[in-house]
Amino acid sequence: MNGQTSQGTRHPRSTPPHAIVIGSGFGGLAAAVRLGARGYRVTVLERLDAPGGRASVFRQDGFTFDAGPTIVTAPFLFEDLWTLCGKRMADDVELREMNPYYRIRFHDGEVFTYSGDPEAMRAEVGRISPEDVAGYEGFLKASEERFRIGFTELAHAPFGSVMDMLKVAPDLLRLSGYRSVYDLVAKHLRNERLRTIFSYHPLLVGGNPFAASSIYAMIAYLERHWGVHWAMGGTGSLVKGLVGLIEGQGNTVRCNADVARILVKDGRAVGVRLASGEELASDIVVSNADSAWTYRHLLAPEERHRWTDRKVERSRYSMGLFVWYFGTNRRYDDVTHHTIMMGPRYRGLLDDIFNRKILADDFSIYLHRPTATDPAMAPEGCDTFYALVPVPNLDGGPDWSGPAAEQFRQRVQRHLSATLLPGLEETVVTSKVMTPLDFRDRYLSLKGAGFGLEPVLLQSAWFRPHNASEEVKGLYLVGAGTHPGAGMPGVLSSARVLDTVVPDAAALA
Repeated sequence: MNGQTSQGTRHPRSTPPHAIVIGSGFGGLAAAVRLGARGYRVTVLERLDAPGGRASVFRQDGFTFDAGPTIVTAPFLFEDLWTLCGKRMADDVELREMNPYYRIRFHDGEVFTYSGDPEAMRAEVGRISPEDVAGYEGFLKASEERFRIGFTELAHAPFGSVMDMLKVAPDLLRLSGYRSVYDLVAKHLRNERLRTIFSYHPLLVGGNPFAASSIYAMIAYLERHWGVHWAMGGTGSLVKGLVGLIEGQGNTVRCNADVARILVKDGRAVGVRLASGEELASDIVVSNADSAWTYRHLLAPEERHRWTDRKVERSRYSMGLFVWYFGTNRRYDDVTHHTIMMGPRYRGLLDDIFNRKILADDFSIYLHRPTATDPAMAPEGCDTFYALVPVPNLDGGPDWSGPAAEQFRQRVQRHLSATLLPGLEETVVTSKVMTPLDFRDRYLSLKGAGFGLEPVLLQSAWFRPHNASEEVKGLYLVGAGTHPGAGMPGVLSSARVLDTVVPDAAALA
């Protein structure tokens, strides 16, 4: 507030400028660390009873469950945060590289082992379709080129003006950014199963492979470049480590603090009002809340000119997620840490989810078994799992508040029991379900979308809500709903953008 109290009375500044961060997901925690390193006094406000946002942790009957993200693919983005605080990440968090990264299992039982070993990957491709090995090498080169532009050059660059977009337009055209990921893969590979294997990656950030810009094909090379890692102790160990960094800077993470409104004076964000009525003054506000929710519910309509209620509501949103967390009283040691179980349909199922918005009779599952790497996530002799199923967001699909959730969980359980987890019905000893309703009500995600705005070309970069708000000065956005997008590398990079668009604390002193 540049030397003002919440009542507007001038006084000499005796403390560093104050930054309020709304939300303690990875984007918010990373933003707090970066702002603290630049001299800001930071208060992180989290509406839930523990930090982490979608990366929060819950424990039930002796089992530990990561609520959301589980894959670390660009560890240097975390390591940088420890370095800013003069510390070593390895002293607080152990990252363990996965081998293999995933197993992809088709509905007829055929398995593709996806790893970072170039020779093993060529052999796997050749086993399914020998004539596609050369095409696979061509796809990897295409993925690397998109990685060099889309991640290395653009992920941490602000897109605050049309000129920023025009500067990269030639690269987007040269790299066929207007084509879908699936189209790019199909250009290189003929076998339909290989096309599925190498095009599904946009689903990891909430995108439809048949609609997401081919720039997102960079994810395949990103995984190859840095590997796929697991944080021992679960994602919660990363959250705990980041909270420790923030508190070590003398700053605060405050839970059970539900922000109801971003306060604005003369076109500038000057603090927040909590649901309790308490007002907190600040020099800048950073929202790690869902970007659509931020504009639709936290900023008054009269303060918005681009992101009006109509525009927010009519934007395209990612799919919803049905997640079944469960623990078993036995171990399934032949199941890897990450398994992607493909249903009998690919394009048709995704069309049902993203476009028709209906809950189909078939489904695909991401099965997460952290105890394959980290047995401490469950009691001795037991396994911790979650089964994540893409479903329509709340613009369609069933009424999850009724019996639909339990009925669907039973369908997932029967499928797992008949395939990878025999006898599952008799071994489950703890269970919890989350549906798109929980994403809306717990994480304040508009339409219950699992990843916020859908990552299509006309909702990317400049077309996405900007990191420096277009509506209000002194308001900044981080997280999945702003540039560059969802996924751990994306949300951490959004906090990195703040180094460019937020003034140094000394400039506000």
